[in-house]
Amino acid sequence: MTGIQKDRVRFNVGGKIFETTTTTLAIAGRNSMFGAMFDDNWNLRPNETEEYFIDRNPSCFAVLLDLLRTGELNIPPNMPERLLYREALYYGLIDHVRAARWGQFDGNMLRLAGSVAGRAPGDGTAIRAGPDGGCCVAHGSMVHVYNWMLEEYPPINLDYQRVNDAGWIDSDNIVISACERLGRGDGGMGLFSSSSGDLRYKFQVSHENQVKSYTAGALSFSSDYKIFASCKGRSNEYGIGVWDQVTGKQIDFFYESLGWSLGDADKLQWLQGSNCLLVATLFPRKDNCYISLLDFREKKMVWSWSDMGALITVDEKRVRDAIAMEDTSSICVVNEYEDLGFMDLRSTNGSVRWSSRSRLTKGKMTDEPCYPKLALHEGQLFSSMNDSISVFCGHDWVLTSRLRRSEGGSICDFSIGGDRLFALHSEENVFDIWETPPPPIM
Repeated sequence: MTGIQKDRVRFNVGGKIFETTTTTLAIAGRNSMFGAMFDDNWNLRPNETEEYFIDRNPSCFAVLLDLLRTGELNIPPNMPERLLYREALYYGLIDHVRAARWGQFDGNMLRLAGSVAGRAPGDGTAIRAGPDGGCCVAHGSMVHVYNWMLEEYPPINLDYQRVNDAGWIDSDNIVISACERLGRGDGGMGLFSSSSGDLRYKFQVSHENQVKSYTAGALSFSSDYKIFASCKGRSNEYGIGVWDQVTGKQIDFFYESLGWSLGDADKLQWLQGSNCLLVATLFPRKDNCYISLLDFREKKMVWSWSDMGALITVDEKRVRDAIAMEDTSSICVVNEYEDLGFMDLRSTNGSVRWSSRSRLTKGKMTDEPCYPKLALHEGQLFSSMNDSISVFCGHDWVLTSRLRRSEGGSICDFSIGGDRLFALHSEENVFDIWETPPPPIM
């Protein structure tokens, strides 16, 4: 009993008394406020006669303390979730709340958790999930950034330069690529604060030891802190630029070869296993599609495919998006009817094995189409089509479920990060948040 008494802790939170133990508080972890208070390294030990006063909301504290005790999150009906999230942030318990709030990501179990109204109807460019459960949405020359609680930070304004792509370095930093404005010497790519919207760094392109103005397009990031971007300059700066995330300095440039289109790329994807970069320039940006794998160590295009010269009837096989699947050494492509095609990276003939989904899903293009997009996450393949997202699973990529909501129009882009899927609709420019509910408590 003596040990138990020494383990007890008393809190006065906003005038309400709570008693618990350091054993319970230790579940919060060293990075929490309680870890700072009672970790041995801080030389602070609870005293059974001492009361710790915290000037915060006592109702939220009760919910969070119960979460540490039971692992369950029970939010009272009259408590705003954002209030609880803010209190969880204060105590350093937001990861515990997230773990209890949602189950492990599963495309077949996703449920529509909410929607955020659009800011600029009709011109949504891209949506990108952030590492902390937030997201950013590009609208023309503006990028709207949302935290995990879907509260909007000050927007990033690029002063009428159209945004082409965006990507998260970490929860505090976003890289944005934009079009060059002739005569202004601007455009290119910059690193911005996600919370304040301030420009922290501008990435330069050098050609023959001279800094050049350029348009930056598709972005990708590698695990060894490199940034890749498709680039178009006014002279010979066409290709893929590479920068160091830490220093911001340009460290490489892959110039496009004659007959290929790297500077106009719609999609870049770093392949960790093969240490190569997938570069895809797709229809209708160009009349023909070009997909290649670049090895920057050898400055070599190690695999390539193009539909140049292919027999295509009524454009039914024009590729709209592509994604590499390293586990199966293949590339998946999709056309405007949501037909999936697969190419074997171990084969040099570059033939596409089409798997028709058109009849199965009854896909029809709208008057103002949003072209299909692909994503691969947790071994599941996702493809957007009109106002829905299809989920494919298994060795043969069988259609297992579809995510659809009745408002907002066609999906122009979607992004998956951690435990959330974000879908950006074109007509109302609203974006939806899909989440996996936690498993039932037995």
